[in-house]
Amino acid sequence: MLETLLPILIFAALALAVVGAWRRIRLWRQGRPAEVDLLRGLAAMPRRYLVDLHHVVGRDKVMSNTHVATAGGFVAAAVLMILVHGFGLANPVLGGLLLAASATMFVGSLFVAKRRRNPPARLSKGPWMRLPKSLMAFSVSVFLITLPTVGVLPQDAGSWFLALVLSAVLVWGLGEMFFGMTWGGPMKHAFAGALHLAFHRRPERFSTKLGGEGRSTGLKALNLDDPGAKLGVETPSDFTWNQLLGFDACVQCGRCEAVCPAFAAGQPLNPKKLIQDMVVGMAGGSDAAYAGSPHPSQGLGGKPVGEHFGSPHGPIVAPDSMKSGKALVDAETLWSCTTCRACVEECPMMIEHVDAVVDMRRFLTLEHGNTPNKGAEVLDNLIATDNPGGFDPGSRLHWAADLNLPLMADVKQADVLLWLGDGAFDMRNQRTLRALIKVLRAAEVEFAVLGVEERDSGDVARRLGDEATFQSLARRNIATLAKYRFQRIVTCDPHSFHVLGNEYGELGGPGAPDRYEVRHHSTYIAELFEAGRLHFAPWKGGKVTYHDPCYLGRYNGEYEAPRNVLKALGIEVKEMERSGYRSRCCGGGGGAPITDIPGERRIPDMRMNDVKQTGAELVAVGCPQCTAMLEGVVDASAEVRDIAELVADALVARPAVKVVDAAANKTTAEEVT
Repeated sequence: MLETLLPILIFAALALAVVGAWRRIRLWRQGRPAEVDLLRGLAAMPRRYLVDLHHVVGRDKVMSNTHVATAGGFVAAAVLMILVHGFGLANPVLGGLLLAASATMFVGSLFVAKRRRNPPARLSKGPWMRLPKSLMAFSVSVFLITLPTVGVLPQDAGSWFLALVLSAVLVWGLGEMFFGMTWGGPMKHAFAGALHLAFHRRPERFSTKLGGEGRSTGLKALNLDDPGAKLGVETPSDFTWNQLLGFDACVQCGRCEAVCPAFAAGQPLNPKKLIQDMVVGMAGGSDAAYAGSPHPSQGLGGKPVGEHFGSPHGPIVAPDSMKSGKALVDAETLWSCTTCRACVEECPMMIEHVDAVVDMRRFLTLEHGNTPNKGAEVLDNLIATDNPGGFDPGSRLHWAADLNLPLMADVKQADVLLWLGDGAFDMRNQRTLRALIKVLRAAEVEFAVLGVEERDSGDVARRLGDEATFQSLARRNIATLAKYRFQRIVTCDPHSFHVLGNEYGELGGPGAPDRYEVRHHSTYIAELFEAGRLHFAPWKGGKVTYHDPCYLGRYNGEYEAPRNVLKALGIEVKEMERSGYRSRCCGGGGGAPITDIPGERRIPDMRMNDVKQTGAELVAVGCPQCTAMLEGVVDASAEVRDIAELVADALVARPAVKVVDAAANKTTAEEVT
């Protein structure tokens, strides 16, 4: 009986899966066109899945091993089941392999069941709670119906009733694994996720080396010269089709939710919920079926789950106002994001949350001018004065009147162009700049500054969605840089460092290694020390911890250089629990201090509490935004100092070296300064 039923069940499930796949693909194809290399993407998919994705999943060893057993067992069992029971290629070898694969899958499903007995809050519940049972149903039924194939049981073992029971259990498993994979069940991520890896919006994220070293973090430029192009994303269908595919790949694990600083602060943003809102909009309907943690907005006037509606061609944010109307997302959700990329860094499906947020912000800013709180004022200042504070551009170097800084306009070329950034208008950051200049001069670095020719890098304009102002600033800076000769740009500001090095290239600026490089000051100081051009007195202060700036660490992968500098100073860093790629954002990125969306607590207060838990008396930073945010914490337990300030305070002259005068047969001392 089973010999007759099994092929029918298997191929019926496959046929339904194909129909579901076609329907799902049609949903994705509602998005705008995107150029992808189909064949190369498909060819790269296995490696991206087995190496790059598991490089992220592997951070949780238990879940990584569970995923290997469950997913690997399922893929192998599904293929072998089709061969053995679908095409009738029954032999002891294939049957034995099928038994091993289904047994491995069953073991993995036991760990999934254990995980789901008392799941963490970040995991979605609802349909996901049935997943362990479905995995077990598939693996157990396949295992049992394969036993006669390998001779463990006779071919006619059991009764017709037992055959029907096994068939029913198999149908349950096939329904979840095959049918649900393409029709929208909990296993949907297996189908959409695989294709998302193949046709990723940022294929350059995937490494060519074992372990994953690909990095792509620069925002994509809008084509402002195309009068027919929409400025930003208004509706789900305005996303590119592979962005919609990426949203559909979400496994709802909540790892993004767990690391989001805005969510932890009680602001109206949950990155997992935001991605699921985009899936709802892609298919049409409401978010009533969402089974995860909502964003924490109910106490702040936000709408609860079930009151957000959308359609592929309907507005994402209510058009009549920023707070009311039927739409998928409240505007405050988008403006809560600090663009720290913690969600992107943690996502095991490699979804690009920040790109989506900025795309939607662009529409609100460029088409409607709906930038909240001080956002509009800052953008007006950037247009009028080339800096967000509205300061007189001619006063950019007033703080350095006594330093006699060389200007590129005078010297025309230098080894280093020191990019001051808009910290030049901030009294606190001027101390950091003075310290860095002292360090550069101690190392005898030939440097110069642009002075009044320097404009804002455009970072804050771009993150606030004003792509037009960003591109205007960027192109003028690019034209200025092209007039001079230098080997590298050095800056204290990770935001300027990132924009200059990773986002100007698309507009014809830096990013051309044959012209010059862009360096964060911590990286450059580390290089100067390694070259023997800096010498320090031993550290005699107290305990020190280090805060990783998001735009230096997660955006650019620089974690070691700042720590190497602190080590060179004789400082043993007391690491915070959340450090390195899991560092908690200070709350200063993405224009968040400007849009100032209220929450239950402040992000910098949470970060300073992380500092307090280390017992450190001083927190070293490498970003003017981080300095401002952390120094703004009331009753802070630690002093905040930039790395450049610590280095400048520790500088000593080069040590005296002994020189032997052979002719006079005596030893003298020369001091090298």
